[in-house]
Amino acid sequence: MASLDDATIVTVRNRAELRDWLAEHHGDKGPVWLACYRRHHPDYFSVAESTEELLCWGWINSIPRELDADRSMILIAPRKPDSAWSAVNKALVEKARASGAMTAAGEAKIATAVANGQWSFLDDVERLEKPADLTEALGELTAGWDAYPRSIKRAALEWIKTARTAPTRAKRIEDVRASLAEGKRPSPFRR
Repeated sequence: MASLDDATIVTVRNRAELRDWLAEHHGDKGPVWLACYRRHHPDYFSVAESTEELLCWGWINSIPRELDADRSMILIAPRKPDSAWSAVNKALVEKARASGAMTAAGEAKIATAVANGQWSFLDDVERLEKPADLTEALGELTAGWDAYPRSIKRAALEWIKTARTAPTRAKRIEDVRASLAEGKRPSPFRR
């Protein structure tokens, strides 16, 4: 696998330029760095706008990086079939559908996600439903859990749910429990 440092950098000034690039390249394997201008620049293009456009074509963004004084960049790539869909991205899809911006390529990725369960995989996480094993592990520490900000609870629940093995899941639950006992956030979410 090539280094992320070797990935192509594509600079766009607005959503129309990103749409044109995706129309030509949405079938590529990626990843590429999407460079956009910062707020102080006349060609500022927000991450939210770019995310919606990426979803229209079946792509997603991930790792942000600094580029220069005027631009930042974010790694983009075609969405993988086993990629779970967040409520934020599903809301952006609905917005894009309502505006007529969704494309057949984006709808195909959604159809795959619906068929394989990834479209709804995070629904319980979005509702902040604690799984039984976490509830049991927390015991008397539930009040501490409840005091976490919503974003931390959501992130921890996703972290636990996406564990690929039972031992990893147990280790993550123990991290949450031990962190609460120390009055801290779970280790991946500490500042």
